[in-house]
Amino acid sequence: MTGISGDWMVAAQPVCAMLTAAGHRALFVGGCVRNALLDVAVADVDIATDAPPERVLHLAAAAGLKAVPTGIDHGTVTVIADHVPHEVTTLRRDVATDGRRAVVAFTDDLAEDAARRDFTMNALYATPDGHVIDPLGGLPDLVARRVRFVGDPVARITEDYLRILRFFRFHAVYGDPAAGLDADGLAACAAHADGIDRLSRERIGAEMRKLLSAPDPAPSVAAMAQAGVLRHVLPGADARWLAPLVHLEGAEVPRWLRRLAALGGEEAAERLRLSRSDAAALAAIRSAALSDAAAVELGYRLGAERAGDAILVRAVLMETAPPETWGEEVARGARAVFPVRAADLMPGLEGAALGARLKALENRWIASGLVLKREDLLA
Repeated sequence: MTGISGDWMVAAQPVCAMLTAAGHRALFVGGCVRNALLDVAVADVDIATDAPPERVLHLAAAAGLKAVPTGIDHGTVTVIADHVPHEVTTLRRDVATDGRRAVVAFTDDLAEDAARRDFTMNALYATPDGHVIDPLGGLPDLVARRVRFVGDPVARITEDYLRILRFFRFHAVYGDPAAGLDADGLAACAAHADGIDRLSRERIGAEMRKLLSAPDPAPSVAAMAQAGVLRHVLPGADARWLAPLVHLEGAEVPRWLRRLAALGGEEAAERLRLSRSDAAALAAIRSAALSDAAAVELGYRLGAERAGDAILVRAVLMETAPPETWGEEVARGARAVFPVRAADLMPGLEGAALGARLKALENRWIASGLVLKREDLLA
């Protein structure tokens, strides 16, 4: 487990060559190395270098590559090669932190750069030809699927309290469920859980979305609740519903909004800064799950996707199995079209009276299980 390869590395070679030809280091770092070692798809490519960001911009221009100073104060320049963005960041060390952001200084010391990272499995580097460099012993942790903070967990957490949520999310995605969470890391998260209150709701929401999108977030969320972390994120949320929901989902693609609807919590949409569409979908799923509407009606009103979410969440909250034919009924409802139109009731009715009559007929049609035909409703 000492080398990596992949198409993403081929696309990154012009960026690496741009740096190494000028005498600078170019090292893949973090998630791309971790995922390549785990044979998991690589989404984002990060490259560490000893070249200052202004030098990176100059070298990119000379090499004919587009470069954007996306985070130049923190040493990051985005370089586009083969239509793929590569985050090129100067090796750095933290000068000051306040629990939300850091002031950094650039360095040429790889150990200093590694020491400021969150988890040992993220402090892995690789040369352009794929040779892995492990300055902090992260490889054994990765092999064991053990999410462990770099150095002192308290120090890492107080540098950025978002790392508390990342600890649980990384365990859900990369950890060994049978082994449980790292005891020292969990204790540090519990001791500093109130630091979450200092984070922006946008950052919390983005992290929770990733956590709830994991194949099985239930053990991690349960640990969050036990450690007193969940109440800082979603007061009133109940972690016990997640495990049965994941079981009911089976092989379905994980859907974070469905899981959030099962978790509940006070003002979840506001606390996680959900978009308007996500907030509306969450409210619809939760409301439908707590109603007694039949599956076919939910399919008609919400569409197949949201109705399916509501059926599963309802089954979990009510601690009952969903109806055997719920999938077919939801699909039938989603395909159905109300057979009466306003023109069918005109010119006899207009305005509010017309709207009320249409609504009454639609309710009668729904009560029939969507089987009454147009002529039956108009009779």
